[in-house]
Amino acid sequence: MGDFDEWNTTVSEAGASHSGARVRRGGRPAEGQPVIDRAFTLLGAFDSDHRALSLADLAHRSGIPRSSALRLARSLVHVGALERLGDGRFVVGLRLLETASLAPRGHGLRSVAMPFMDDLFHVTRQHVLLAVRDQADALLVERLSARDASPVRYRVGGRLPLTSTGVGLVLLAFAPATVQDHAIATYQPGTGDDDIRGPADLRRALAEVRRGDYAVGRQSEPWRLSTVAAPVRDGDEVVAALSVVAPTGGFPDAGYGPAVRATARAISRRLAQDGRRAIPLTRGE
Repeated sequence: MGDFDEWNTTVSEAGASHSGARVRRGGRPAEGQPVIDRAFTLLGAFDSDHRALSLADLAHRSGIPRSSALRLARSLVHVGALERLGDGRFVVGLRLLETASLAPRGHGLRSVAMPFMDDLFHVTRQHVLLAVRDQADALLVERLSARDASPVRYRVGGRLPLTSTGVGLVLLAFAPATVQDHAIATYQPGTGDDDIRGPADLRRALAEVRRGDYAVGRQSEPWRLSTVAAPVRDGDEVVAALSVVAPTGGFPDAGYGPAVRATARAISRRLAQDGRRAIPLTRGE
């Protein structure tokens, strides 16, 4: 049975589900997992390299059985969280973009920071990154890049381990102790800064970030890059991190460091003046 045929055979079941009638087959999530969790698992199948997925690919990448993936996808299409292309593949829907634009730690923070980031970008002509922490990851909120800047793998909306970038180290340094302890205990050499070769090095690096209120890092793989990053605060709370990333050769620590720190402080002052609370992360901690 093709994807479209399988989709059509569930139309009546869809009507029953949305009208409140009980669905006999597959109505319960596997192992009691809430439907909302499985829906987000399904959405997590998409990434920058997989922007359009067939039903089979969606089921395979999410680990959800095909019949259940179909029912979830149908419901997500119904509310606009997914859309279906003419060839039957699924893509992320505009409803998610509409909802995500309301996130205060994303769009709200970005709207305050952008004028200052733009100034920093024109001074450095390199990559300028703004990130927030989401549990054990750094989430990139904004990135400005010169056309001829060195290649990077960072994309807006993308996730990075806290130990692999300057913004991540800053966010980790000011994270709760439980988050830091887990990152230190599970650190794998070769996954982050060249100078951080093990858990003890990472612990020392985080202490240095807190003392100096900024991070400097170098990485040789997959490209030779250096970074300097500084915290953005809302009151006493570190809510984001700002950085410049540039090729290691000729990286002017003395020049970029003060510029990044001054820009981060300017964003922090504007957050305080505008009274826009960049809501701190509390869940799961």
